[in-house]
This record gives sequence, structure tokens and C-alpha cells, in this order.
Amino acid sequence: MKRQLNVEEMEAALGENVKKLRLQKNLDRETLAKQAGISVSAIKNLEGGNGSTTKTLLRVLRSLGREEWLAGLAPVASINPLHMVKHQPVRQRASGRRVKSNGEK
Repeated sequence: MKRQLNVEEMEAALGENVKKLRLQKNLDRETLAKQAGISVSAIKNLEGGNGSTTKTLLRVLRSLGREEWLAGLAPVASINPLHMVKHQPVRQRASGRRVKSNGEK
């Protein structure tokens, strides 16, 4: 049975993954901070698992080109089942009386 991580462990794991990605892209913290429009201390807090804002995380992921990491959390496009229902065309007029084939109404 797999043990569930507590919030602090999840923060640390997320920060470690962000740090690994930053290093893979050969970026120092200062460069990433500048690209993301945030402070270096915000990067340090995120990577260190010391708490961070959602805005900081989103800016960093965008700067690293990894917005898809969030797709499982908040899909960009969701399908509403009500939109899948085929709509009947709106009637423009009432149907007229049908004439029987022998000319009777």
C-alpha cells in the first residue's frame, strides 16, 4: 500500500521537480525570476518547499514551458454534456394539412 504524502512533503517534492526542470534548462534562479517576473526569493521558497503562491507557481511553470503540468488539475477545455445533445432545429412555421393521395383532405 502506497503511503500518502502530507502537504509539506508534497510541497518539497513539487519544489524539487521545479528545481530539476530549471537546472535541465540550464537556468539560474536570477534568470528564471526575471523571465517569470518574480523575485529570486520566491523561486527559493518554491524550490525549497517553503510555501509559495499559486501565482508564483503558474509564472514559473509558464517560464519553464510546462503549463501542461497543471492540465490534470484544471483542464483548459472541459466538455459540458449538455452541449453534446443534438438540438432539434427550431420550427419556422406550422406544418400544413397533408393531402391524401386520392385528393381528399
